Amino acid sequence: MKTAIVTGGAQGIGKATAMRLRADGWRVAVFDLDDEALGEVDDDILALHVDVGNENDVSAAFASVRDWLGDSPLDLLVSNAGVADPVSGPIEELSLEGWRRWQDSHVTGAFLCIRAAVPLLRAGGGSIVTMASTRALQSEPETEAYAAAKGALVALTHALAVSLGPEIRVNTILPGWIETAPGRSGRSGRMSSTPMLIEISIPWDGLGGLRTWQGWWRGLHQTRPGLSRDSALSSMAG
Repeated sequence: MKTAIVTGGAQGIGKATAMRLRADGWRVAVFDLDDEALGEVDDDILALHVDVGNENDVSAAFASVRDWLGDSPLDLLVSNAGVADPVSGPIEELSLEGWRRWQDSHVTGAFLCIRAAVPLLRAGGGSIVTMASTRALQSEPETEAYAAAKGALVALTHALAVSLGPEIRVNTILPGWIETAPGRSGRSGRMSSTPMLIEISIPWDGLGGLRTWQGWWRGLHQTRPGLSRDSALSSMAG
């Protein structure tokens, strides 16, 4: 049975990913900061409260993961966690503490989780998928902190793909706006009419990342009119 960790896995894209993997027969662990969302995670998923930008939290979480895995290798890490709101406000008013919220949750969090996961992934030749954004390539006003963090994830993925491959495959996805369930405050989920853009660092061979993408396609994404799932997957795999 394949095994996966999904960070930010109790809500939004991360939750959809975790649910799809579980439906496909994977054992899944999720990291999240939202205790209420973690409380709604199904019992057969390992749900851990983790601040991915905190080294001690990540170390403790991976100690739990190693116990959970037993003698099994880790097959997939989906590094999805990070501050979701892209708007940081006018750059002249952005504090260093505010700037670091985006960098720590997205970039430092990815680094810490990937660093801890690599020995577990190497045992079975697993995969890493980072969750970047179209904001890394095409920005909107007052999104500098978010755009910088997502751009860093793309660069990190490129470097990791060269350093860890072909033993461990490393890919990134750059989704556009994603429609998610209404928030607990009653606000509706957000979606842009802008077409979704997908980029990956190297071709996928079907393990982990591709299957995860298939789950998102069926459940969450609004795509360009006339673009079929099969044509997108074909272009990604080629």
